[in-house]
Order: sequence, then C-alpha cells, then structure tokens
Amino acid sequence: MNKFFHFCFFMILSVFVFNTALSTEKGINIYETPRELPSKVIFSQTGKQIRLSDFQGDFVLAVFWSRYCIPCIRELEDLQKFVTQTKNDGIRVILISPKEEWPGGFLEQQRFLTRYKAAEMEIYVDNKSDLSAAFGIFSSPVTILVSRQGQEIGRIRGTAKWDHSDVIEYIYKIKAQYG
Repeated sequence: MNKFFHFCFFMILSVFVFNTALSTEKGINIYETPRELPSKVIFSQTGKQIRLSDFQGDFVLAVFWSRYCIPCIRELEDLQKFVTQTKNDGIRVILISPKEEWPGGFLEQQRFLTRYKAAEMEIYVDNKSDLSAAFGIFSSPVTILVSRQGQEIGRIRGTAKWDHSDVIEYIYKIKAQYG
C-alpha cells in the first residue's frame, strides 16, 4: 500500500509540474496535419514586409503578445532566457505585437522590452492585427509553432515557463519530430 501511495503521489506531482511548466491556460495543441500559414504581412524594424513563410528553413516560435497583457509581460524574461539557451540550435523566436500599441514605434517597444529583461528579442508588428485575425487569435499570449517547411504545426495558448527544462526539452522534441 505504501509503495502504491508513493507511486500515485509521484505521478500526480509529475503531471502537475509538467502542466504548470508548459502552460497555465488552455495549453499546447500539436496538429495531426500541418496547416498552411496565412499570407498576411508583419513589419520588421526596418519597415520591411515579412510573411511567416519567409522564415522557411527555420523552426519558429511566433509569439503573439500585447504590452497590455500582464501574463505576456511576466513571461518576457523567461522567454529571453529560452532564446539565449536555444538560439544556436535552430530555434528562432519572434515577438509579434499590434502596431497600434506602439505610437513611439520600435524604439518604444525596444525600451519596453529592455525594462522587462527581454532586450534581445526579435520583434515585429502586426498592422491592424491582420495576421493575428487570420490566425483567429483574439487574446494573448499565443505562440504559433512553425516548421522549417513553413507550416503551422501547433499552438501554445497562454503562458509557459519558457526557461523550465521540461519546456525546453519538449520544444526540442517537437522540433525534432515535426520541425
């Protein structure tokens, strides 16, 4: 009985830790069949129009976030740590936020990210939220997982403990399997 209790306790604890590390809200969804990406554009700091399909060849985590989203802000530092740990392993993380939130442009956004310890993030803006609407994203944060072939392979809805070893390991697993 004692061994059974310890086993059950360990299993419940493992599930709790894994689920807490990955997401606090709706969680992760990996599709059985990859989906085509919307062709809507986002804008780089240089003003260049970019489509997510332009990142073909990279395994991309496209994080849709808002400066007014408290959970988004709370995960910025962890996301920066994730980027630091994974950037040389073929994982590219980009932040996409609504253009209208940044009246001071990219300089304002960069100062904001620096304040929240995420100064090295690759940033883009979504003009009129066209891309997020095409994805059906109406709240944040949402992370779109994009394979190297330029297809959406899944989503993470809500926040994640990006610098947690279980999350990093899981993202590497997804990259290896689908990326």
